[in-house]
Amino acid sequence: MPMKRLGCLQRICAGGMINDMERKNRVKNAGIINIFFLGLVSFFTDISTEMVYPLIPLYLVSAFGATPVLVGVIEGIAESLASLLKVFSGYATDRSQKKKAIAFSGYAAGLFYKLALLFAGSWVGILAARCIDRIGKGIRTAPRDVLVSESADKDGMGRAFGLHKAMDMLGTALGILITYFILRSLGGADGFDYKRLFAISIIPAVLGLLMFVFVRQNNKPRETKKREPFWKNVKKIDGQLKLYLLVVFIFTLGNSSNVFILLKAKAAGFDDVNVILLYFIYSIIASLLVLPFGRLSDKIGRKNLLVPGYISFALCYLGFAFADSLAPMVAVFVLYGIYTAMITGVERAFVAEISPPELKGTMLGLHSTIAGIALLPASVIAGGLWTAFGAQVPFLFGAGMSLVATAILVVFMKNMRTISGGDNTGLHGKAGQYV
Repeated sequence: MPMKRLGCLQRICAGGMINDMERKNRVKNAGIINIFFLGLVSFFTDISTEMVYPLIPLYLVSAFGATPVLVGVIEGIAESLASLLKVFSGYATDRSQKKKAIAFSGYAAGLFYKLALLFAGSWVGILAARCIDRIGKGIRTAPRDVLVSESADKDGMGRAFGLHKAMDMLGTALGILITYFILRSLGGADGFDYKRLFAISIIPAVLGLLMFVFVRQNNKPRETKKREPFWKNVKKIDGQLKLYLLVVFIFTLGNSSNVFILLKAKAAGFDDVNVILLYFIYSIIASLLVLPFGRLSDKIGRKNLLVPGYISFALCYLGFAFADSLAPMVAVFVLYGIYTAMITGVERAFVAEISPPELKGTMLGLHSTIAGIALLPASVIAGGLWTAFGAQVPFLFGAGMSLVATAILVVFMKNMRTISGGDNTGLHGKAGQYV
């Protein structure tokens, strides 16, 4: 009888372990599916956005006679205005927990952006349209990133952000490719009806919004407590996160808008249509590599990928500075895609891991806000240097700022490495530790 009872207990325990494993697998699979649908939202939205984005500087120059300084000012104002909203969007996400609704409203702004482009009759109208688009991005980024992080395994944060970013950038590449083939079929950008393409880009924007039907958010009840303004919670922010935000600011001062690399490619001898093809090469390489790099960062630590990523950026900008023919420019665009894949998902995974749980949305928003604040002077500086000293100088400045940021990262930043399994959790209960 005792042996029978022992066998029964063993079967019960084994059954309980299997049920627990099945439950964990169901939760994991549900998280992956949620990240996939969030990725589809970004996929369709980026098809829409990137059908338009590489044409904006060309449209400004050909239709309104804009100079590099004016292009830089327009992009800088739009990006900075958007980024100022990201921290407040993140704070609103932490307060209300209506992550899906806030993200949806931000993505919906992309639809109004295309409509504004259709009715723009001057560079001021283009500026207003760009501001609408970037305001939408400022609203949606933090709640979307929180949705991704909450759907991820504790030991797979880099993989989760890598998967989302891979789908995001695949949409980017496809949008650019669509525009390339449309322009190529019409014989080039000269005399092209830009507004017809702006109208077509509305279709994938609508499809992206429809994907929200399948997105789920974590509605677990939370402990209710009085919330203070985020600036009163600065002491809760990890010192390494504060340092990294400083690194981001310094780095972004030299990382001006991508419109300047498009203008540099045109100056090197590419026509408008082939400039768009170059941008496609950059985007498809980034989309293919971002997920493997995210997984790699889970294994070796975020810093061990961020450092070579920043060094790669410096090499890219040195290449943009001195490339004056077709083959070298293609090679630099390839390297630029590799750099983007190395740091894009990894940066957000790092911030998500070392942020206090109750301030995760705020910190993800603050990361984007700091980058955006630096982007306005970065783009204005780049445009001014280009106009005053030539096309090489803004890229040399960017390479120098990247190396300064890299030095701070190497000397002062600790590494964050993910630990798989068990109860080994790092700062703020996240599955990681500093090494």
